[in-house]
Parts: sequence; structure tokens; C-alpha cells
Amino acid sequence: MKDFAPLLDRLKLQLTAREKKPLYQRFVAVIKNEVLQGSLRQDDILPSEREFSQQLQISRITVRKALAELEKEGVVVRARGYGTQIASPMEYSLKEPKGFSRQVLMKGKTPATTWINKSVVPCDKEIAGWLKLEPGSDVFLLKRIRYVDDQAVSIEESWVPAALIDRVEDIDISLYDYFLQRNIRPVQTKSRVSARMPDEDIRSHISLPDNVPILVISQLALDEQATPLEYSISYCRSDMYTFIAE
Repeated sequence: MKDFAPLLDRLKLQLTAREKKPLYQRFVAVIKNEVLQGSLRQDDILPSEREFSQQLQISRITVRKALAELEKEGVVVRARGYGTQIASPMEYSLKEPKGFSRQVLMKGKTPATTWINKSVVPCDKEIAGWLKLEPGSDVFLLKRIRYVDDQAVSIEESWVPAALIDRVEDIDISLYDYFLQRNIRPVQTKSRVSARMPDEDIRSHISLPDNVPILVISQLALDEQATPLEYSISYCRSDMYTFIAE
């Protein structure tokens, strides 16, 4: 059985601090930080409302309100007779070309993007091979940080043939939404997944516990005629994702 003494100590420290923020919000912040740091992991079952209330000397109403907020944000799952459990990572389909933002929305979460680069570059031999272009052809390099509910979860680089994008400024959160507005329809993806430890560049954009690797997802999106639309490489937090390939 998991030892929750360290968690309870951190909760006590935050709940007894002199702050104006309500107790339940401080409780929520501690649990979310423990998940972020990897101290709480998928399927961990938290203490009961009664145990939290007794150990922390706060009302069960406060605990219940905090757990309800965590459930609303998708951090925990609650079931009568079973308890409160840390939620599974977000499932992301490698087969269906729905795009990151749409899949996040389908899970009831909020996607966001911070753009690092939107520029035209000459493609090298490898990218040209994936996109079936001549080496040196103009492609858009799109680099961004992806967020789920304000938490950075991945960095993504995409290469798109320049002819497919009229005004790169019109691409907001979702490249695939931009494609659909122009009647460009990704219908198939080819994916490859590997794992490695993050380098300093990735750590500079995403806060990661020391022992958490990243998943490297290389993906090619194709239209109905099997014409390449996008080649992308995503560097994803392995503790935040479950990838579905069937």
C-alpha cells in the first residue's frame, strides 16, 4: 500500500500557511503538483474523505469540494465504493488523423498552443522524402508547445508543403482545422513511436520530473489520394499520454 505520509505533510504545510486562497483550492494545487512531479501516478488510490479530514484537521466538506474540483479537471476519477483514483493519462489516437486539439476537446479538456516558429524553410533530404518533394523545396516549419488544461505536455515540429498554406497567420491552435477550412482532409496517418530521456531544449519548455522519459512520435498525415500533407515529430510527456494504435 502506498505511503501517503509525505503527501499529507505537504498538504498540512500548505493548508496551515497564511494565505487568502481558500483551503480547497490549496488542497487542489498540492495534488496537481504531486501528479506533475510524479509523486502521484496513474491508478494511485487516494485516502478517503474521512481520512483526509482527520489527518489534516479540516472539514469533510472542504475535502469533498477539493476532490470534486480535481475530478472536474480530470486529475482524479471517483467511484462509489471504490474511492478516489489518480486518472489515467490522456488517450491519443495514432490511427485517426483528428489532430491534437480536437482529441483533447473530445476528452473534455482544454487545448492551447504557444507558437515558437512559423516560417518557410528549404526542406532537407529526409523531410523531402517523407513529403515526396524535391530536396530544397519550400516547406513551412511549424514549431509549438502543446498544452492541456494550461499544463505543457508536448513540443511538436511539423513540416508542411508551402503550397498547402496561404496565410500562416491564419493557423491558430489547430493546423487540422485550418486544413478543413481549405477542404484539405487528412484521412490516414503513419506513425512511429520511440522513447528517450529529454534534453535541455525540451526541459526548457516543459517541466519534467527527473525520471520521466519522453515519447517521440513521428507521424505522416496523408489525404485520400495518399498525398503527404504533414510530417511531424512530437516530444510528449510519457506520464501524461496513453497512445492508442488500433
